[in-house]
Amino acid sequence: MKPLQGQRVIDLTQNVAGPYCTQVLADLGAEVIKIERPGTGDDTRHWAPNIGAAMSPTYATFNRGKSSIAIDLDRAQGQLLLRNLLRDNDVVVHSLKPGSAEQRGLGYDDVTRMCSGVVYCAISAYGNVGPLSALPGYDPLIQAYAGIMSVNGHEGLPPARVGVSMVDIGTGLWSALAIVAAIAQRNQTGQGCRVDTSLLETGIAWMTNPIANYSASGKLPRRMGSATSMLMPYEVFDCADGQVFIGCGNDRLFNKLLAGIELGELANDERYATNARRVENRELVHDRIEARTRELQVADVMQRLQSRGVPVSPVHNLSQVTGDAQVQALDISRDIDVPGSHAGALCAIGSPMRFDGKREFASHVSARVGEDTRAILQASGLSEEQIAQLATDHVIQID
Repeated sequence: MKPLQGQRVIDLTQNVAGPYCTQVLADLGAEVIKIERPGTGDDTRHWAPNIGAAMSPTYATFNRGKSSIAIDLDRAQGQLLLRNLLRDNDVVVHSLKPGSAEQRGLGYDDVTRMCSGVVYCAISAYGNVGPLSALPGYDPLIQAYAGIMSVNGHEGLPPARVGVSMVDIGTGLWSALAIVAAIAQRNQTGQGCRVDTSLLETGIAWMTNPIANYSASGKLPRRMGSATSMLMPYEVFDCADGQVFIGCGNDRLFNKLLAGIELGELANDERYATNARRVENRELVHDRIEARTRELQVADVMQRLQSRGVPVSPVHNLSQVTGDAQVQALDISRDIDVPGSHAGALCAIGSPMRFDGKREFASHVSARVGEDTRAILQASGLSEEQIAQLATDHVIQID
């Protein structure tokens, strides 16, 4: 039995943060019913590259295992239909702008008047209070706003976006964690609750350490590429055939590094003696170590340092990541077939957690827009005639 088996989730989210949240819940066994706009569905269905009819890799990988019901929530009939679908022990997740759910009669107060046990999660860009609360937002905007871009990239070059949707994914994870906690609380009290998360709060949370360092020192952090201001060496070094990241968190590891790459003579140089001195002489330390690593192959550096317990990693591209023996041993990916796709099987990544050694994985493909509309409405008690009338009135879409 999966941890959330028997739990139903009504998913009113789109793009990345909300769908990742509900994807995690689906991986854990929840029945996730995704509400989409008739016709176009979730915006990410149309993000590049296209791999089939109304299907992109982004949509497919964040919406595995979910059912799709297409309801026009801009119409009063659609809003009523959704409210009538709700059950007392449901989880409702939406990523509408603050106030939008309330305008449609789908706010927390509206829902809990009918179903007091609902766990209701509202995901927003800037939070549900404050002067920017009504604004939309995306991951890169929040990386800029929360200061992440100010510390990412290389000195002398423009601020850089982190190349993955870390704010979206992080918000999805915080939301899923809060929902699971609220379900546990409901199991004890019988009462649901409202959960609020936002991209901005996630972005600020990612900046916990830089903010603490700035608070203590009064100095704004600078962009340092792969390095960190606190340790040296703790960054990428060129090799003869690629690059490695070497991380020495203490002086003992640094001395092991010197022995591994045959630079033991530097152990007696005061400029290298302690982490504090190495940080002061950062460029000198980097250049001396890199002059040596450039003479060696990546595999050679890896063997020399791993055998001595020095933290080191090759800088992998995605082809190397997906083919790596350690990654494969973790069994975190699955190849899933997308019907009608011209791209072949899609490599989908499961949730990074296991229970009793088993990884839960909602592996069946993402649904077409409205694929499950008829079945879900029939299960809720609507007759075939009622369903046909709703389709005729363009309130729903039947695939």
